[in-house]
Parts: sequence; C-alpha cells; structure tokens
Amino acid sequence: MSIVFPLQPKQWLGRIVSARLVSLLALLTTVMPFEALSTPALAIPVGASVDTKVKVSNTMSYAPFNISRYLKVPPNFSISVYARIDKARFIAVAPNGNLLVSQPSTGKVLIVRANGSKDPIISDFVTGLSKPHDIVFHTINKITYIYISESNQINRFIYKSGDIIAQNRQVVVAGLPDNSTSELKGAYGHELKNIALDSNHKLYVSIASTCNACLADTVSNPRRGAIYQYNADGTNPRLFAQGLRNAEGLAFVPGTNDLWVAVNNRDNIAYPFKDATNNYGKVIPSYVDNHPPEEFTRVRDGGNYGWPFCNPNPDTSNQSYYMPFDRDYEFNADGHVNCNGMDKIIRGIQAHSAPLGLTFLQNTNFPSLYSSGVVLGLHGSWNRQEKTGYKIAYFPWNSKTKIPGKQIDLVSGWVVPETQEVWGRPVDMAVDQEGNLLISDDYSGSIYKLSYTSP
Repeated sequence: MSIVFPLQPKQWLGRIVSARLVSLLALLTTVMPFEALSTPALAIPVGASVDTKVKVSNTMSYAPFNISRYLKVPPNFSISVYARIDKARFIAVAPNGNLLVSQPSTGKVLIVRANGSKDPIISDFVTGLSKPHDIVFHTINKITYIYISESNQINRFIYKSGDIIAQNRQVVVAGLPDNSTSELKGAYGHELKNIALDSNHKLYVSIASTCNACLADTVSNPRRGAIYQYNADGTNPRLFAQGLRNAEGLAFVPGTNDLWVAVNNRDNIAYPFKDATNNYGKVIPSYVDNHPPEEFTRVRDGGNYGWPFCNPNPDTSNQSYYMPFDRDYEFNADGHVNCNGMDKIIRGIQAHSAPLGLTFLQNTNFPSLYSSGVVLGLHGSWNRQEKTGYKIAYFPWNSKTKIPGKQIDLVSGWVVPETQEVWGRPVDMAVDQEGNLLISDDYSGSIYKLSYTSP
C-alpha cells in the first residue's frame, strides 16, 4: 500500500524542523535571560512587575524604613538602600567608582565611598556652596573636571582619581539669576541649575522660570525659561533655546551632540477651548489633572518650545508624540504668538509627573536588555487629584528614528495606591561600574541600588 503525502517529504521534514526550533526557542526564553538571545524580536525589556522588599541594613532602617517597604521592579532585579543622605538630589559616579551627591539644602556636595560589606563612608566633598545641584564629569585635553552648578554660578574643579575633597576650584559662569537677584525680590520658583557638556566642550546651562507662567521671564536678561550655551571655560555666552519652563536632567545621547531635556510644565492651566462645556478660561481640576503634559524632547539651537504662550495637547491622534499646541488662555488667547511656529515636543509624559533626572544607559554596564534606552526620575505630583509619578520611567531608544519608544515603568511604588501615602520621591539616576542603577530620593533621604541577577 502506498502512502500519499499532501506535501513532498522534504517539505514535511522542513515543517518538523521548524516546529522543533519554535519549541526550542520557547524553552530558551523561559530558562535563559533575554540578554543571552541574539534575536532582536525576543529581546523585549520587561517593566516593573514584581513586588520586591527593599533591603535595608539595621543601621539605616529608620523612617521610612522602620517598617517593611516594597517597590515594583522587573523580574530578576533586586533593590536595596545603599546610603542614607538627607534631601539627596543629583548624583554622578566618579571615574574611580566613588559617588558624588548634591545636597542643596546644606550647600554641600557629598562623596560616598564603598566600604566592603559595611555601610558606605560618607564625607564632605565640597561645602559652602549656594544650593549646589547638578554634577557632571568632563575631560578636556586629558584633564578631568567636575562641573558643579550653584543657584548663582557654575564651578569646575580639577579631578584626580581618588580625590575625596574638591581641588582647584574655578568659577566659569558667574552672576546667574537666583533668589538673591535684586529685581526678583527673593521670589524664584526654580532657581536650581542643571548643566551638560557636549563633545565639542560646550557647556549648557538651564536657567529655569521664576514662576508657574509669566511674561517677565520672556524678556529678562538673561532670558529665563531658557538654555544658554558657553564655552567650557564659561566664555562666549549665548541664548541656545527658549520656551522651556523648567528644563531638568540635561543630557546628550551618547555618541552624539543631540541634547535632550526633561521639562516640568506649568500648573493650573485654564481650559483653552470655546466649546459646549462653557469652561473656557476656567481652571477645571479634571482638565488640569492631565494638561499640559510634561515634556521630554530634543532641543535644537535656536528652538522655541512654547512656554508660556503655547501648551502641547496630548488629546489628538498624535497622542504623546509631536503634539500640536493650544494657545494659553492667560497669555495668548488672541493668538498674537503663533503656536504653529513653535518647535513641537517630541514626547509627552503624564502631566504633573515632575521629571527631574535624565540618564542615557548606552555605553554603561547596566543589563544589556535595557542598555539601549533612557531613564527618567519622575519626582511626583503635588497638585493632581490622584497622585502620579513617584517612579523611574524607562524608554527604549529607537536608533533609527532617534526618539524614545513607549514608556515602561522600571521602578514604582513610592506612592501606595490604596492610601495615596507617599514615602519616597526619586530624583536622579546613575549607573555604577558594576552595572547597578543608583537612584537618589530627596524625600526619604536615600540612595537606592537597583541590581540585576542573571537567572
């Protein structure tokens, strides 16, 4: 008796082999870390999904860690408290592995040194500063500098590996506006300065707004709600971009001179539409909750990003990408400022999330599954009916389009959903030499260490 094959024997063999390969790949994805697989389609970053107890040594287990605390992290990650530092803000890892932490409330930058299995050693790196904030290491002609911003100026210190006290201070930019500026009479809502340096040794300084939304900042000298560019030694200042209410976390995409910023957008926006709701010009809490979105965008030379005249609108078919602008009711109801002429915001983030630190993970030792991406510290809302933020957001990076992909929560849980209790507010992130993500928290007064263990 003959056997009839609907397909030729070679085709049957091919199907059997294909089926075996599919089964093998399915098995590999369950028993091997994603980063061990070379197929891009399989290498999908996993977000925060595992409730994980925060590890804390007995010596650091005071409030809020006097009770067990849990954060959501991705599978195969753990999180611990590395150090306790009151009101810790921006951080930077030194070339030798030490950690620098700014403490604006005390006028200090602290240095944190590993101490084996014991708690790290914390000491003063530099004191007597005016609200120090951002910290950047940068090398010029084989000399490594530490740039540290103050509210009224930018300093740099010559750094030699192992330095535990700041050396050879130079003031490179002086006279920046802060609450001591006479015309402001002590009122400056966002006086802390953020900085970045590019591969051409240009220094970028964010001079944020004094207010929620106002006209005075758009005509001041220097312009506020803006970014200025200088030579690395502080010479040749010029306006680089404007219309950025409070640009934090300035950072360049590694290997490029593409400057990206995270922007804290305005509060209490008035409803901008004349429609059947009859809400035009009113401050409606349900509208304020989601408008305008925070901004995560590339900044170009000469760009204008709208504030305070134009607000990005996330409610169109574009959703959070390249959003069109609405006229601001308070300052541009008549349209005298052309919102169509503004630079569109590339990526919107949930309103009132308060993004601060911005860290690209490329060229770091962070797990390779995540290392083609960027993290933002979402400090959290103060004026939203239901709290939002209080997390580390991760965005995979599209190397072809050169823009961030869909937001994924990397670490969350600093606000308890059931009670709305807030016990931590993340600020900034840095990757250490071992590939751990260090996270500062100015509310609990902590530095966390997010660590990956290959299964």
